[in-house]
Amino acid sequence: MAAKAGGHAQILVIHGPNLNMLGKREPEVYGRQTLKEIDALLADEAARLNLSLESFQSNQEGLIVDKIQQTVGQASGLIINPGAYTHTSIAIRDALLLLDIPVVEVHLSNTYKREAFRRESMIADIVTGRIVGLGALGYILALQAIAERLQQQR
Repeated sequence: MAAKAGGHAQILVIHGPNLNMLGKREPEVYGRQTLKEIDALLADEAARLNLSLESFQSNQEGLIVDKIQQTVGQASGLIINPGAYTHTSIAIRDALLLLDIPVVEVHLSNTYKREAFRRESMIADIVTGRIVGLGALGYILALQAIAERLQQQR
């Protein structure tokens, strides 16, 4: 199992491109909550679950890859919303293959009800699970699922 921060399992949340614009960008698709509000909900849930949480957002593919690589041996679980990189990034896929921890892919919108290209995920076959279409609740459910997995490993 990965390192623990202050005795708590460390969970990393990675938000991909344009998620920093939540609340402003297509609110009819992505909702009105801001990324800051979603991160606050996650922090509250992590505290309730006795987990440490770090959130990271980048619009740059290479920075996301770097962050995933830094996670090796440091985190016990990862939640990732790769945004548009979901459909294009072999680099993010390859970085995720380095991890031996639960990884949950999250999308705010139901990608299956959108354009055909959004139905394809470069990482769907390598992640532990996927949650799509439930808005910010998807992140909370992903955190709960990782907590349950970690509990089962004890």
